[in-house]
Amino acid sequence: MAKKEYFSDIHRAQWKTRMGFILASIGSAVGLGNIWRFSYLTYESGGGAFLIPYFIALAVVGIPLLILEFGLGHRQKGSAPKSFYKISPAWEWLGWWAIIFVMFGIVMYYGVVIAWALNYVFYSLTQAWGADTNTFFYNTFLGITSGPGVLGYIRPQILFGLFAVWVMNWIIVFFGVEKGIERANKILMPLLLLLTLVLVVWSLSLEGARVGLTQYLSPDFSALLNPRVWAAAFSQIFFTLSLGFGIMVAYASYLPKETDITKNALIISLADCFFAFIAGFAVWGTLGYMSVASGVPVSEVASESLGLAFVVYPQAISMMPAFARTFGVIFFSILVFAGLSSSISILEAFTSGVMDKFHLRRKPLVSVLCLVGFLGGLIFTTGGGLFWLDIVDHFLTNYGLISVGILQCLVIGWYFKAGKLREHINNVSDMKIGVWWDFSVKFITPIILVAILISSISQEFSAPYGNYPVTWIIFIGRDWLLATLIASIIVAGAKWRKKNGTYK
Repeated sequence: MAKKEYFSDIHRAQWKTRMGFILASIGSAVGLGNIWRFSYLTYESGGGAFLIPYFIALAVVGIPLLILEFGLGHRQKGSAPKSFYKISPAWEWLGWWAIIFVMFGIVMYYGVVIAWALNYVFYSLTQAWGADTNTFFYNTFLGITSGPGVLGYIRPQILFGLFAVWVMNWIIVFFGVEKGIERANKILMPLLLLLTLVLVVWSLSLEGARVGLTQYLSPDFSALLNPRVWAAAFSQIFFTLSLGFGIMVAYASYLPKETDITKNALIISLADCFFAFIAGFAVWGTLGYMSVASGVPVSEVASESLGLAFVVYPQAISMMPAFARTFGVIFFSILVFAGLSSSISILEAFTSGVMDKFHLRRKPLVSVLCLVGFLGGLIFTTGGGLFWLDIVDHFLTNYGLISVGILQCLVIGWYFKAGKLREHINNVSDMKIGVWWDFSVKFITPIILVAILISSISQEFSAPYGNYPVTWIIFIGRDWLLATLIASIIVAGAKWRKKNGTYK
């Protein structure tokens, strides 16, 4: 009772409309990886056959865990730290760990990738990348050095782009949930969908598009016998829905008392997967055109991750007979909007946690966080920044997020009791969930995530990630993750501040 009374004086912002919440949540889920990672992963993992493990992963891990995070935030009416604190003060650090390594890790390098895309919007107007897009991206644009130990100097164009990204983050989150985040997503998400559909239709009209789509979706059912394909599907679902970020917990805490949590989770998860699938048509339709125009097989044209977006796509744009500049502006604008909708959600998740605990005012807090985020991202704007980005991303996503997901399931499933949270979810939702959800949270999801974690660790011991020197992997990756863990324990140990300035 005392804990309930302590938190009862806290006024919490609310979404003005259900659609605002849905669009903001989709915006968080839809990120840069939806544009290129899903389509390449599908091609690499059995084509159309990959959709089988992908949607199984969505059903047994993605949706149950999204329901968990929505239910937790809505029931506890708080950010991730506050929600876990209200379960037990001993678990408060878990909520802080999620939002700290996301805020002081993921969003710092993520903002730099958005800055790359922003630069490429303007490069598209003149096709500044020239004939050799690979050399332009890695040497001229990034000024890449020999390794993570050689930082080189800050690239001015990336610095200016990063500054613009953090200014946009600041403007949106500065004005709060209703006037900032909700209003921005009501503009960003329809615009993102519209531009994506335009790009899909345009790509499918190109000569050779069918060749690319055949490579994208041709089913190879033998791939289903490969455990790595299943692991890839479950990993993709986990990352693409922003699970373990603390974002969905915070967003759900702004929902009104009566809201259909289950239906919202279904809509958001399916919309995110649909967007990734549809975006693949634009990517592979364009690669098919490039293959036919150059006489090179699609398999040789395709490139994974960053290479696909910033090397192969600019090359394809340069080969187009008409409206190439417009095509480029649309594609890279999509990357900017997708990235921005995700970065503001990360900033809000951390802002929500600090406001809950220390009752700091939003506007000065957001201003300081954006300045810190910009300064923290500077190391990724250097010539050695790509190596740092790669290592930090590998450790935070493969170990940090997965660990948070496992611990969330254990805390909610076993300590708090899954049935207790399910009862709350069913009380406020028209669409009810059964005991299958308890079983998924307590057994299926944590077992699968533990298997993914063990697989990642075993690969780490068999060969150093990316063939980087082990000392640099430990210094950049492991120590960054451990530093955020220590910080979360320290912050969790601080007293909770009431609105009147006293501490509990």
